[in-house]
Amino acid sequence: MSEDKTPDAPAVSSTRLVLTLALAGLISGVAIIGIYEATLPTITINKARELREAVFKVVPGVTRMQKLVYKNGELVSTTETEKDEEPIYGGYDDEGGFIGYAIPGAGPGFQDVIGLLYGYKPDQKLVIGMEILESRETPGLGDKIYKDAEFVANFKELSVEPEIVTVKKGQKSEPNEVDIITGASISSKAVVRIINETHTVWSTRLPQPGSEPLMTESEKTVDEAK
Repeated sequence: MSEDKTPDAPAVSSTRLVLTLALAGLISGVAIIGIYEATLPTITINKARELREAVFKVVPGVTRMQKLVYKNGELVSTTETEKDEEPIYGGYDDEGGFIGYAIPGAGPGFQDVIGLLYGYKPDQKLVIGMEILESRETPGLGDKIYKDAEFVANFKELSVEPEIVTVKKGQKSEPNEVDIITGASISSKAVVRIINETHTVWSTRLPQPGSEPLMTESEKTVDEAK
């Protein structure tokens, strides 16, 4: 008794399979690039707005700001930065009077890079504010570096001399001390380390108090940035 046999399906050509996958990858790549290019202007605008808001936050009393870079041995105003230039921001009042600097810094945390911005008054040698700009620290623990109001308050009037140091929570007694966060000591110590390292670099670049760059650019005011 013979058994009916179903003809075997033709084998798919390996070349055809490779071409199909390559075409799918190409289409996906083009789509991703297209989406990125379409959203880049919006992302750039949002980042600029967030930075302005952070500057006004870490330097209380600021209503105007301008970008500054260290070039040829001096701090100068600029609207464009070269690839290797690290800008900081001068904060001014309505009349163009200098109030303080907003200085970006970054470094490794517990999980990934922490990016921050801190306000600095050179005449008093004080950090006067701190805002976390970028962080992927552990939710519920490391993210307290920006969610814990008590920790953030450490940076409202903090001496940088001889350097900022961390102490156990509740043991702060000196103007250059910061209470670490219980359960997130690595992340909180990282914030202090980043500010110390960044200050070491910029302390040799900033002009003497009273000789800060004049306000030359008509930047956004604090009300316009909201």
